[in-house]
Amino acid sequence: MMLYFPLLSQVGKMNWLVADAVDYNGLPADRSKTGGWVSAALILGIEICERLSTMGIAVNLVTYLGETMHLASATSANIVTDFMGTSFLLCFLGGLLADSILGRYKTIAIFAIIQTLGTVALAISTKLPQLRPPPCESPLLSNCKQANGFQMGVLYLALYMIALGTGGLKSSVSGFGTDQFDEKDEKEKTQMAYFFNRFFFFISTGTLLAVTVLVYIQDEVGRSWAYGICSLAMFIAILVFLSGTRRYRYKNSSESPVVQIFQVITVAIKKRKMKLPYDIGMLYENSPEASRIPHTDQFCFLDKAAIVAEGDFEDNNSSSPNPWKLCLVTRVEEVKMILRLLPAWATTIIFWTTYAQMITFSVEQASTMQRSIAGFKIPAGCLTVFFVAAILITLAVYDRLIMPLWKKWKAKPGFTSLQRIAIGLVLSILGMAAAAIAEMKRLSVARANGRNTATLDISVFLLIPQFFLVGSGEAFIYTGQLDFFITQSPKGMKTMSTGLFLTTLSLGFFVSSLLVSVVKRVSGGGNGQGWLADNINYGRLDCFYALLAILSLGNFMIYLVCAVWYKQQKKPKPAIEMVEDKC
Repeated sequence: MMLYFPLLSQVGKMNWLVADAVDYNGLPADRSKTGGWVSAALILGIEICERLSTMGIAVNLVTYLGETMHLASATSANIVTDFMGTSFLLCFLGGLLADSILGRYKTIAIFAIIQTLGTVALAISTKLPQLRPPPCESPLLSNCKQANGFQMGVLYLALYMIALGTGGLKSSVSGFGTDQFDEKDEKEKTQMAYFFNRFFFFISTGTLLAVTVLVYIQDEVGRSWAYGICSLAMFIAILVFLSGTRRYRYKNSSESPVVQIFQVITVAIKKRKMKLPYDIGMLYENSPEASRIPHTDQFCFLDKAAIVAEGDFEDNNSSSPNPWKLCLVTRVEEVKMILRLLPAWATTIIFWTTYAQMITFSVEQASTMQRSIAGFKIPAGCLTVFFVAAILITLAVYDRLIMPLWKKWKAKPGFTSLQRIAIGLVLSILGMAAAAIAEMKRLSVARANGRNTATLDISVFLLIPQFFLVGSGEAFIYTGQLDFFITQSPKGMKTMSTGLFLTTLSLGFFVSSLLVSVVKRVSGGGNGQGWLADNINYGRLDCFYALLAILSLGNFMIYLVCAVWYKQQKKPKPAIEMVEDKC
């Protein structure tokens, strides 16, 4: 009886420990003292401030580049899209560092500090007169003195410090937030699901503050004040984040998924001349039965990485071979799963190209239109509030109206991830068509009032349809992409697949920059103006929007083919014991 109580006490103590997480001291994490919603909230705070800074800069940067730095509209648009594209592309760098070297906690702390220093540098560059060209009152941009190389160099340094900080920070925040919950505990598993559902809401909240309060301060008080507020907010967020150091749960990172993919590809290339065995069972597999992925006959050239060859087990004291010489069938199938995602990945890039126009040319359009309501002048960058509002309204309508009706009609909990992506692509096509029509109307007023007129006699609310359509499209495509890349990827590669999803945003911005440069060169004509003139009143932005609508329509047709192909590959097949070497 005396032995019973110590044993019971020991069992109870074990129930309070989280098996796959450690605390600040490297000991098994105590469930009662670490993790949970308190820790997750401290992490979410830094994400809100990151989005406040990044979007507060991005949505109104194009007007600063044009009105203060005296750059052409196409050049200004490309600087903004390159900045945003680099921010999302660097998520891969942050993810690799977090997985293999630093861990998520240190990655967040280091890159948050880098972003804060970047916003401080940006505040200084917009404050000091020496770091911007002299003011110009001429209606023609060609008569104004552009920013010199040193001034642009300081601006670029600040922007790309922010991009580096954003990339490293964004790659780890969601993952470190979910680390605070134990999937094996039912209560904490429910809390983690709630965390996922509200993560996009918090991102949108930060964006909403950026495009309203922060943009207003930039235009009416001063950009240096606005960027100073961003710096202060990030500094406070860092202190709050660091205050939870002893409360956080830390998880040891596994082998980088990128390394695993390279291992399979490298071994398959080395063994490319070998013949596949007729019996699947002869391919190498020693993982536990529950974690195995059945063999498929797609991308059969990768199967050669699992062929056992002489020397694969040599110079290795363990029972497992060197993964750079021989790979598991399950490892090969994981790589195949990633490859199956790529067609859908490629056909979602164009959406983010149309999205880029909402924070570049659409803001420039707004700056030329009537924006006054009862004596209050709406800053041009604040028009993106309709974009954010469309996201929030669409999410609410989908959750509260569409999902219950769909469940009653189809007995399914809402649209599939591929269906949501398709809806987002359709809405972007409609958004670009609406943008082209609105620009045609704006240009007709510009011709009637005079192209050099500072404020045209046309309401800025004419632009609401394009903001609302593309914003609703983002609500569908963002959640659809995130769901698709997480649920359809291997269990051990979900972090990497999230990074893969974020690269569609990055490449979308870069494609926008490339497309603007090509259109500028091709349509320039003798005077170098063309569709994307230095002053948009002299250009044909409506033709550019129409081109994007046509490209989006063609991309949508390709997406449908890819989606049908993917669904066909997901259909269950009867077990096959013998394979034919078709490679």
